[in-house]
Amino acid sequence: MGKMSRMRSKDGFILASAIDSTDIAETARTIHKTSPTATAALGRALSIASLFGKSLKAEGGSVTLQFKGGGPGGSLVVVSDAGGNVRGYIQNPLVDVERKENGKLDVGGLIGSNGFLTVIKDLNLDKPYIGTVELLSGEIADDVAAYFVESEQIPTACAAGVLVNPDGSVLCSGAYLLQLMPGYGEDTPEKLERSVLNAGTVTQMLRDGLSPEQMLERLAGDMELVPLEEISPVYKCHCSKERVQSALISTGKAELTAMAEEQGEAEVTCQFCDKVYRFTKEELIELVNQI
Repeated sequence: MGKMSRMRSKDGFILASAIDSTDIAETARTIHKTSPTATAALGRALSIASLFGKSLKAEGGSVTLQFKGGGPGGSLVVVSDAGGNVRGYIQNPLVDVERKENGKLDVGGLIGSNGFLTVIKDLNLDKPYIGTVELLSGEIADDVAAYFVESEQIPTACAAGVLVNPDGSVLCSGAYLLQLMPGYGEDTPEKLERSVLNAGTVTQMLRDGLSPEQMLERLAGDMELVPLEEISPVYKCHCSKERVQSALISTGKAELTAMAEEQGEAEVTCQFCDKVYRFTKEELIELVNQI
């Protein structure tokens, strides 16, 4: 499971959250058998989605982040519930790209930057909120920060990082989200930017052995933070045979009938957890009769 800490500045004008998502990223890698760069991309996105999801005020709500940048990795989709529990997938998990000149994994090269980030927030209202921004880099964190500034008008500092071992497993993974609330002082952005630059990268802090709470304290510099909560989110898929049945029914009577008569069975694999659901001809006919 992951470890997340949520805090705010003593004056209430900074909301801060950080996560050590090493276990979550490793679970995703194991499920999807991702290449090193795909592992980093998915790990970054899951980390930020978890922080985003936990900030939702609607019980039972969820947030979906869809990255479509035209890169060889294809689209990347992650979903978080309001408890910060996440699931996700990348379209082409086995594809990899060359590392950058500095030796770092080229997430932006895998995802691409010629496209959009779409954010879908389901707050249990009549319709979900959907916001779309152009991708800046495909590096995940930059793009999410741009979304907050452009679509929600919230000044945001966001970073995520994943280090991968030589055998492809996840050494460490995490992220942080710092947001300025209305009424902040004129010098607050500059002070925060300075302390963030001095704090180092997410993976540097994790390798230094810092907990999420300690990460936030380092990022805040001399600005005092007040703890809000600590939670332990996990990689969690919500698929079930009942949900898959509903999806099959939604394809329509003609499609289901053809599936039963021509194929004699159906096999559906969950994109998020790779679980396979099999339906016999008799089960398919039973679904047809429900339409």
